[in-house]
Amino acid sequence: MALMITNDCISCGACEPPCPNQAISQDGIYVINSDRCTECVGFFDEPQCLPLCPVECIVLNPDVQETPEQLLVKKERLHAGQAVQ
Repeated sequence: MALMITNDCISCGACEPPCPNQAISQDGIYVINSDRCTECVGFFDEPQCLPLCPVECIVLNPDVQETPEQLLVKKERLHAGQAVQ
């Protein structure tokens, strides 16, 4: 599953910098592009944005069901040809 940000977002911006896929952007409140969100699979053991959100408004997106394997394939597609740390 990709993550999503609920309307409880206070637009603090804490979630955006640690995203390795540049999936988070501001559109009034912050939003997560589900086409780019891999829940940090392939980079970290857990999503990096979750513990940084002071209002806990980042949740699993029920409309985007993906397995860890699918998330890893998405990560590889997003970063094809790039040296990723």
